[in-house]
Amino acid sequence: MTFIDLRSDTVTWPTPEMRSAMAAAPVGDDVYGDDPSVNELESRAAERVGKEAALFVPSGTFGNQLALFTWCPRGSEVILGEDCHIVQHEAGGAAVIAGVQIRPIPAATGILAPDAIRERIREEDIHHPLTSLICVENAHSSGRVVPLSAMDAVYALAQARGLPVHLDGARLFNAAAALGVEAAQIAARADSVMFCLSKGLCAPVGSILAGPRDFIAAARKKRKVLGGGLRQAGVLAAAGLVALERMTARLAEDHGNARRLASLLADIPGIVLDAGSVEINMVFFKAAFSGATERFAARMEEGMRRRGVLINPPHEGAFRFVTHYWVDAARVELAARAFRETYAEARA
Repeated sequence: MTFIDLRSDTVTWPTPEMRSAMAAAPVGDDVYGDDPSVNELESRAAERVGKEAALFVPSGTFGNQLALFTWCPRGSEVILGEDCHIVQHEAGGAAVIAGVQIRPIPAATGILAPDAIRERIREEDIHHPLTSLICVENAHSSGRVVPLSAMDAVYALAQARGLPVHLDGARLFNAAAALGVEAAQIAARADSVMFCLSKGLCAPVGSILAGPRDFIAAARKKRKVLGGGLRQAGVLAAAGLVALERMTARLAEDHGNARRLASLLADIPGIVLDAGSVEINMVFFKAAFSGATERFAARMEEGMRRRGVLINPPHEGAFRFVTHYWVDAARVELAARAFRETYAEARA
């Protein structure tokens, strides 16, 4: 890549192996169910996360919203963390698509307190919507990893109350690498799971929704309703297979590069960064001085671009830098040096 791109792990290009696999992929018509590459991806994905069946979908948002659309009767209510992706970054899709009401819980690091969930589960009442689903996220949008014990507590409560749990596992394999477990062990704490092939795994397009066989059968029809019934999707599934079989095994390298980047940034005077909070491939930090304004943010973004590094402006005062396959150890060093120079320039 020409630039060192720290904006997200969604910016990755397909690897050479992926491009070769896409060019050679056997294809059919996935709406008819006869695309062999898609069928193989769905089968392997279900096995990898320990579920009965899986469905290839265009994106993570699509997968999450399809899960709500499939689990939840219209007019029911979903309990989830107020900072999770479904609430913050899916454009109100829950209201538009599934027609459900969101009931959020404060959960800054992704851990939902069972007592807080219990308080929000609706009892039968003519005035109340029925609670239909609990959603959890791991890894969390904050870059933190939710311990299995915390997921166990939520899942036990959900089972006791007869409620399904959906896991937004966009970065499921990052969480697995950080926890030192198989992805299936995390997914076992939920009834359905979505994970992305295009976040950190280099596939150009696609996510997976997995769960019970009857749930996936219902989701397949609803995917068609949403326009997700793709045709010769095997050219995309081929890249997904490489992502699943090869790229998931190297995520610890991205995590190590993120920790190194955090260490280098933390040495810059005026940067507030808790290096211990870097658990996956995301580094969050703030610039602690009175001039950290919108003008400063614009100067930082422009100055980094001039030095060959792409970043997003800070959100609510915090920068987020994300490492991935195309940001190796050498590029981490270059990016950190570029930030130090740009930061001094922007403060001048």
